[in-house]
Amino acid sequence: MPGKGKSLVWLPEARDDVDRLYRFLVEENPRAAEKAMRLIAAGGARLQAHPEVGRPMGDEMGRRELCLPFGSGGYVLRYVITADEIVVIRVWHAREDRS
Repeated sequence: MPGKGKSLVWLPEARDDVDRLYRFLVEENPRAAEKAMRLIAAGGARLQAHPEVGRPMGDEMGRRELCLPFGSGGYVLRYVITADEIVVIRVWHAREDRS
């Protein structure tokens, strides 16, 4: 099974992203904030079970992105696969201005 034995690691920047996204959403809609956090956690579990599910970015770093639909937008988990880990690098809302 792909991913078996690989641990899931969230970089501090990714954890900070998740905290930021939660704080933003909880002000407007606490219920949606909880659903979004469950979705992001489930996305991490999905990566652990199937690391290659995300779209390859085609760069020299081997980064991939998993898109998680949520309402009229969604969340993006950027990650890399190493020999024994799936490392979540960053997380953001698909509608965020990332420039």
